[in-house]
Amino acid sequence: MFVSDFRKEFYEVVQSQRVLLFVASDVDALCACKILQALFQCDHVQYTLVPVSGWQELETAFLEHKEQFRYFILINCGSNVDLLDILQPDEEAVFFVCDTHRPVNVVNVYSDTQIRLLIKQDDDLEVPAYEDIFRDEEEDEEHSGNEGDEGSEPSEKRTRLEEEIAAQTLKRRQRREWEARRRDVLFDYEQYEYHGTSAAMVMFDLAWLMSKDLSDMLWWAIVGLTDQWVQDKITQVKYVTDVGVLQRHVSRHSHRREDEAHALSVDCARISFEYDLRLALYQHWSLHDSLCNTCYTAARLQLWSLHGQKRLQEFLADVGLPLKQVKQKFQSMDVSLKENLREMIEESANKFGMKDMRVQTFSVHFGFKHKFLASDVVFATMSLMESPKHGSGTDSFTQALDSLSRGNLDKLYHGLELAKRQLRATQQTIASCLCTNLVVSQGPFLYCALMEGTPDVALFSKPASLSLLSRHLLKSFVCSTKNRRCKLLPLVMAAPLSAEQGTVTMVGIPPETDSSDRKNFFGRAFEKAAEGTNSRALHNHFDLSASWRRSPQQQPPPPISDLRPEVVLAGWQDTPASPGWGLQGGAAWLPHAQAVIELKAEDRSKFLDALVTLLS
Repeated sequence: MFVSDFRKEFYEVVQSQRVLLFVASDVDALCACKILQALFQCDHVQYTLVPVSGWQELETAFLEHKEQFRYFILINCGSNVDLLDILQPDEEAVFFVCDTHRPVNVVNVYSDTQIRLLIKQDDDLEVPAYEDIFRDEEEDEEHSGNEGDEGSEPSEKRTRLEEEIAAQTLKRRQRREWEARRRDVLFDYEQYEYHGTSAAMVMFDLAWLMSKDLSDMLWWAIVGLTDQWVQDKITQVKYVTDVGVLQRHVSRHSHRREDEAHALSVDCARISFEYDLRLALYQHWSLHDSLCNTCYTAARLQLWSLHGQKRLQEFLADVGLPLKQVKQKFQSMDVSLKENLREMIEESANKFGMKDMRVQTFSVHFGFKHKFLASDVVFATMSLMESPKHGSGTDSFTQALDSLSRGNLDKLYHGLELAKRQLRATQQTIASCLCTNLVVSQGPFLYCALMEGTPDVALFSKPASLSLLSRHLLKSFVCSTKNRRCKLLPLVMAAPLSAEQGTVTMVGIPPETDSSDRKNFFGRAFEKAAEGTNSRALHNHFDLSASWRRSPQQQPPPPISDLRPEVVLAGWQDTPASPGWGLQGGAAWLPHAQAVIELKAEDRSKFLDALVTLLS
């Protein structure tokens, strides 16, 4: 059920208890976790933090700790599946779920005892009415009606029997009609996946309600929202609306700081709203590198081609920036050039078809030396979390979580260096895919597969990194192709996951359209394609975006029928599918965040053929 009073029905309940905190591996979840940790530290709440990257880790951790805790908090995982069915908890267990994944599972919505949803009601949830999807068993009981008929006349018995048969027939017909309506209602509700309000913003609202909101908490809420924008999880309208909400909090904190004597403390955090350039990490890089490795500018200028490189030179000349200045670190550029840089670049960008070069964002100053844009922190934290060099997933999670604290700026700067490498590798891979025509049309969607041995391919083995690459590749392809039909197609992309296990990761990215509402149908399509081809599947990630496929030399996983429903498959969430992408059928759709599927390599072609048939 939805929690209406977060303070009374959530925080005051767990304040005197030991709680177990499950946190998903995404930047927004980490920011929400930091806010909650700060609140717990303030009120001396005992808690155990367990990072979980997928359903297997969540189930294993729950089984390990369920005897020690009664209250469980889940951040960015759990709202879009039937948690009670998956975890099979004791009746005393209570789950507080703060999750951005939509749609919310209807069982979680109408569970009055064990599931408490920390979700903002002003989100456009469109949850079906209870009577449309649930039916009381008493309504379906059919009474024979033959009792007390011993003394009745035969004609009366016959009449009564005919009436009962007619009533039962009517009831069965009404039951079938209700079940048909229920299928339609659930199909309409569950066919697309999307994201709601940032979990970090939800937690910050809680801190604000309790008058415990600190500047650090506000900054984490800003980073959480920016993570959603960077990864295209929300619409531009939603982003601008939430930026407006946070901007009011920034103004309030600024006035508060002006009234304090220690406003200019060396280690204070000063947050500012500003319109800044849509260039990745440019204040910690050279302007030239940022222009070349930002998806927006690289796609619009088509920098993978010689013509695009020439346009870049023309653009810089139009701005009036000498190449020597542009290629050195931004901090080392002449002050006279940096003063009006934003206005100069924005004016020239309009001439070159880049009309959205300016974006609403926030920056923070830690003391007098360190300044970061919110997107800088998102890229750095994401790179730390997905870095293959940090060993286990828990180590990467810890590194990323620590980088959000202003006392660990060395880790944040290390994350920035990793992010630069990731962005370079992304653009180099995009250039390779486009120049070698690896993006091919499969009919209703585009398809691209990275081969083993591709430079930096290991950087794209994680679903989030591959999803970001896929989005950028699709944007670049749309800017480069002259085929109008291909501009409207979604993209399915595959990359090697593990050479030892013979698996690859697959993601599905919806079409790149101006009217995008960040909803997607690939989850159900992936699931139906796997079932229709008897492709054995294992779903482990929270997002419907990826699938793992197993090569022939590996032992086959258990058949679909032997797997639990929650591990059977899914796809990616973002923009709307093309009209007519309807999938009918009785297979249960399981909304998660990143679906993982293992298939034999020899099954890949028939899986794609099935996907083509489904989406045609």
